[in-house]
Amino acid sequence: MQRRNVVLGLCVAAATLATPLTSGIAHAEDAYPSKPIRLIVPFPPGGTTDIVGRLFADKLSKELGQTVVVENRGGAGGSIGSAFVASSAPDGYTLGIATVSTHGINPAIYPNLPFDGEKDFTPVSNLAAVPNIMTINPKVQAKNIADFIKLAKSEPGKLTYASAGNGSVSHMMGELFKMASGTDLMHVPYRGVGPALNDALAGQVDVMYDNLPSTLPHVQSGRLIAMAVAAPKRVASLPDVPTFAEAGLPAVNDSSWFGLVAPAKLPAPVLAKLNAAVQKVSAEADVKTRLEALGASPAANTSAEFGAQISAEIAKNKRIAKEANVKID
Repeated sequence: MQRRNVVLGLCVAAATLATPLTSGIAHAEDAYPSKPIRLIVPFPPGGTTDIVGRLFADKLSKELGQTVVVENRGGAGGSIGSAFVASSAPDGYTLGIATVSTHGINPAIYPNLPFDGEKDFTPVSNLAAVPNIMTINPKVQAKNIADFIKLAKSEPGKLTYASAGNGSVSHMMGELFKMASGTDLMHVPYRGVGPALNDALAGQVDVMYDNLPSTLPHVQSGRLIAMAVAAPKRVASLPDVPTFAEAGLPAVNDSSWFGLVAPAKLPAPVLAKLNAAVQKVSAEADVKTRLEALGASPAANTSAEFGAQISAEIAKNKRIAKEANVKID
């Protein structure tokens, strides 16, 4: 009887101690956010990732009632910044921008990546979708993508395509195009989009794969000819250019995306607040207008839906990397 009373006493004491702690945690989650939030952009200032990140940081600051401070941590194809997010406390005060590169390609091609693209993050929501585009220099004798494929098949390995570097979005898109179309193009990697575009414009390389925003002005000026866009539907600024799906290459029709992630094990109430804030911000007319100026569109979704997108992107790029023997040591 005495032993039973002691056990009961310990249980009561434990419950008494646990209640304030549990209550405190719940209160902290209810009060979120109570201090500034850090948003890690895993690339240098000025690029599309940085522009999207700063747009949403500004809008989320107003929606959440706390300043969202952008911190650029570039390097290793976005892996340095992403690793920092993965290793941060899962309290909602350190968030990161995830891209096709950081959470789709890097997990597929880097054997010693310091994070797991799926297990080490809580997907909050996608933010923006950006079409990709395939263009050719006017010297290439092709009026449309069917002509180009026919030409490429008649001269295997002769035509060249530029990319922003080994393992870049443009590299993986080029390899995927080759697989889907049954063509053989020679890959010419550059150190960034700028140098690759310069040589595509000069006719030093025949083909360019890129995000739409940086290539669009050159298509509109006639210095590059658009073959197809990777997007759910035709782009308003290029109404006569078909999607890859329309051209019979649905496997190449995936847009690039920019989303919001947090460290793994983010508390559900905090996740719910962040997702709701993203949904509200994404519905604002000026956000849509500013994204459209980049050739992008709002892409907010649920945490589960964004997580599925990340998983699908990793699986796709692992397949491309294996078939094309793409790897970064």
